[in-house]
Amino acid sequence: MNRGKTFPFDSEEETTLRMDQLHTRHRTPCFVYVLTLFSAIGGFLFGYDTGVISGAMILLREHFVLTSFWQELVVSITIGAAALFALIGGCLNERLGRKPVIVVASFVFTIGAIILGLAPSKALLLVGRLVIGSAIGLTSTTIPMYIAEASPPHIRGRLVSTNIAMVAFGQFVANVVDGIFSENVADGWRYMLGLAGIPSVIQFVGFLFMPESPRWLITKLREEEARHVLQTIRGHIDVDDEFDSIKKSCIEDEMELQGRAHKPIIIQMLQTPAMRRALCVGCGLQMIQQFVGINTVMYYSATIIKMSGVKDPSMAIWLSAVTAFVNFLFTFIGLYLVEKIGRRPLTLASLIGAVVSLVWLAIGFQLVALYSPPVSYQGPVTGSNLSGTCSTYSTCNQCMVDLNCGYCYMDTSLGPANGSCLSTSFNNPLQAFSGRCNKTSLPGELTWAYDYCPTDYAWMAMVGLVLYLIFFAPGMGPMPWTINSEIYPLWARSTGTSVATFCNWMCNLLVSMTFLTMTETFTKYGTFWLYAGLGALGFFFLLILLPETKGKSLEEVEGLFARPWCGGGKPMSYTEKSIQYVHIRGLNRDGRESDLDSPE
Repeated sequence: MNRGKTFPFDSEEETTLRMDQLHTRHRTPCFVYVLTLFSAIGGFLFGYDTGVISGAMILLREHFVLTSFWQELVVSITIGAAALFALIGGCLNERLGRKPVIVVASFVFTIGAIILGLAPSKALLLVGRLVIGSAIGLTSTTIPMYIAEASPPHIRGRLVSTNIAMVAFGQFVANVVDGIFSENVADGWRYMLGLAGIPSVIQFVGFLFMPESPRWLITKLREEEARHVLQTIRGHIDVDDEFDSIKKSCIEDEMELQGRAHKPIIIQMLQTPAMRRALCVGCGLQMIQQFVGINTVMYYSATIIKMSGVKDPSMAIWLSAVTAFVNFLFTFIGLYLVEKIGRRPLTLASLIGAVVSLVWLAIGFQLVALYSPPVSYQGPVTGSNLSGTCSTYSTCNQCMVDLNCGYCYMDTSLGPANGSCLSTSFNNPLQAFSGRCNKTSLPGELTWAYDYCPTDYAWMAMVGLVLYLIFFAPGMGPMPWTINSEIYPLWARSTGTSVATFCNWMCNLLVSMTFLTMTETFTKYGTFWLYAGLGALGFFFLLILLPETKGKSLEEVEGLFARPWCGGGKPMSYTEKSIQYVHIRGLNRDGRESDLDSPE
């Protein structure tokens, strides 16, 4: 059949109608969901390996006699490696393609799991965490971009968000595994850390049969292969419109790159006003996600629950698993709403709900401090006393601020009684140096509290954590990753995504490494007031600058940042700029009779 003449449509309404027809003409093939599932295993590993360390650290600390410095190092080296390899991943994605990077990352995940499961020393434990961090960095940059480039526009947000749902699922599974193996003091941590090798092997094998991103193939002039991949993932032969659209976008990007004297892409992005705006929004989303304290909640959920007054460590771990399950469950609400109400309203509603929940947590901890049980029993002082200030504190809350002090009290049916503040060591806080609580096994109602104060307001922290995750999980959890996978043109997508991911991991590291210090310096409630304030500022930032990308092709999204934030001007119309549809008198290209008049 002859292709006929090429005509632009006469109006934007007709263009919209034609795009709707293209979106609904074919059902989404099952292969797209299989591709998303194997890709999202990387999200599961991301969540599992960042979440499992909280429970494993309890056993690692005793097995390797880890000091506080080594504990912080084991946690932070993974985050630091992820930040570094997020940047490296951008370069590798551009040079090697999306698929090879994911295959390499799954292989590295497997090697890291083996090292951690067999680690004979704390040095090799550190190496294993470094290896795992590098794989997390590669997948966190590559997988959202790969899914976005392979997805049909009408379900792209839902499929990209599936990866974040798997991150939440990985964190939940990690908490459950921690609880199951917590009784195996000798080798439980090996199972916790080593089991991550199973899903990584599944992803490695599965991805050997997955295609490369069609958009990346077109940029490398492998057009026939790209056309074949498009036909496979769209489930039909007629992909010319989408193929031509992607190809034209690539040609325009290449011409633009050639006119910029082969400067590094990040420099070109910063020199291009539209790209500066896109990068500002992308990085801003990732920074706000971290500054409202999500990874503080996920990494330290058991600690926060204990801080609120839950005495039993095992109970704190299982309550932490409950919060992880809530995070996983409500991520699915985001999967449903993202294509219903759009990215922008979902993000803003989620953020304001998270801020309200942080205010609730702050008030809860303020009540815990205000009604803290008193120090009413001094008793005889014998033995070593590393902190002479312990005896000067008048309440349990004051005692908890000093890392060399703990609270010893009688846990009676009427509440805590005969409390005293005794000296201990931050590196060995399981007993006091002197006084009634200088033994690990205490008689009767006598109780030693190092990292919590007994209180009637412990329920407020649990309610606050659950509310926080109910609001955060549908929007602020997946949307920064989803939006970042959409807002950059093809020539800048790898670099833009990697820079935004780097911002996420660096802010993650900053918040995670400062949380406990801030609870000591600014008090527990002051820390949550700070997070709430940062979240409120982030809300107004996004309210002003965040555009809607729902239902637009990746090529259409390029025009959203063309208009200056300050000043007038009409936004760039992608359809006017670059789309023309083939229309044959009386027939559509698939052979059906046309319901639109053929232009003369």
